[in-house]
Amino acid sequence: MTTGATGLKNCQTDPTKPPFACAEPDTRIPNFASLPNTVFELSGPKLPYDSHTGDMVHRFFHMWQQSDCDLANATKANPAGCKNDLLPFVGIARGDDSGSNAMGFYNVQKGHAPLFKWLADNFTISDNYHQAVMGGTGVQHTMLGTADNIFWEKFGNLPAQPPVGQIADPTPRSAINAAFVADRRWTKCGDQTQPGIRPIMDYLRSLPWRPDLTPSNCEPGRFYMINNTRPGFLSNGAINVAEITAGTAVPPSTLRTIGDTLNEKNISWAFFGGGFNAAARFDNGSTNPIDVMIGTAGDWYCDICNPFQYATSIMGNPAQRQEHIKDVIDFFDELDHGRLRAVSYVKPDSFVDGHPGYSKLINFEGMIDKILDRLQAHRDLFAETAFLITFDEGGGYWDSGFFQPLDFFGDGPRIPLVAVSPFSRGGRVVHTYQDHASVVKFIERNWGLKPLTHRSRDNLPNPKTDPNNPYVPTNMPAIGDLFDMFRFGDDANDQGPN
Repeated sequence: MTTGATGLKNCQTDPTKPPFACAEPDTRIPNFASLPNTVFELSGPKLPYDSHTGDMVHRFFHMWQQSDCDLANATKANPAGCKNDLLPFVGIARGDDSGSNAMGFYNVQKGHAPLFKWLADNFTISDNYHQAVMGGTGVQHTMLGTADNIFWEKFGNLPAQPPVGQIADPTPRSAINAAFVADRRWTKCGDQTQPGIRPIMDYLRSLPWRPDLTPSNCEPGRFYMINNTRPGFLSNGAINVAEITAGTAVPPSTLRTIGDTLNEKNISWAFFGGGFNAAARFDNGSTNPIDVMIGTAGDWYCDICNPFQYATSIMGNPAQRQEHIKDVIDFFDELDHGRLRAVSYVKPDSFVDGHPGYSKLINFEGMIDKILDRLQAHRDLFAETAFLITFDEGGGYWDSGFFQPLDFFGDGPRIPLVAVSPFSRGGRVVHTYQDHASVVKFIERNWGLKPLTHRSRDNLPNPKTDPNNPYVPTNMPAIGDLFDMFRFGDDANDQGPN
């Protein structure tokens, strides 16, 4: 927790807040000023694996820009024509100097990410799993719980739509500044007269599988969240009136979640968020310094990472909130006593979630190792558990893989996924196209549940592939349900873990 400081200049002037690096090159990278125009290792004499590294650009419209998609560039292996070649440009041209680290990578052959390498060698990984939405953290977690994108809804006497100052306008500020006129949280993407909408929709219309017609696209008249925006419910269940009014929080949502479906079938579940208890105490008025640090605006407890904290059906019901919204310490307590919910979402706090800029990958590995050790200590529990490990988004790091445009919102670049289970041993690599909605599809298939709504992505079919091109579904748009990462038995219809 206390190792890996950058040694670079601190541009945080407030001594009560965490430090952050200045907008300047990371001089720890060998030959930082003369790197070739390609990928490079995040390593060096002053940059061991246990180091903090810079955060990247992961904003909705900027990620579309970074992806550089055009049908004219399409190939059989990459029919979307997305070259992913503008990540450094976007970071540098928008003026925050984060772009150069976008080409960095960890080298597992040199000892980086040792736990992830061990997991890959012994269990099953996907090399075709993707963040589900262009952009950052909040929208990815919403997709993990709803297989859809959240929109602004009228609630009580609160505003009927977000304030103008929070609506995105991705027009570049100038010919030499790629920062946007308004890099904000909301877009009325069903209206193609709005800034930035028509170019994306024209591109989608050009693709043979017509992702502009996928039901999960923007509906007319609605403002959709595209960048990190807090839930309208505080951690104690109170309505965050001030931030909803300011457009920096989402009004209480009726969007259907996988938790609602599980409740209807009396299937146990919970979301376990690191620091949740402290955040709830803070929202209840605690002035304890730890509660203040963890709970202030979701700084360490990640409220935007909890898709169920947006939902009226869960957070608006005290009994539901008490039963299903928990702290990570509650997860470990249940695990130590040899019991788990049928479905458990576990989100580490920001100290150990591995996100560049404020955490480290080695911290995230420590969290994974702790869960795995305690899970394997209960052999009967491990025997029937699927432990899925992934990231919310790529964090801005460059990737060479194909991704499949499904609708206005995404998909986005590839990210890691590891499936740990007695049914996923062997160091296998699965190529089936998947994204965060695949987690919802997995839960639904395992427990015989129907798709959440008429438009959610869990309605999409499982991919069919050409053996000569296994990464690209022949029936696009399509996403998998993760079942082929496991070998449950000889019967292809075998159900998975209990």
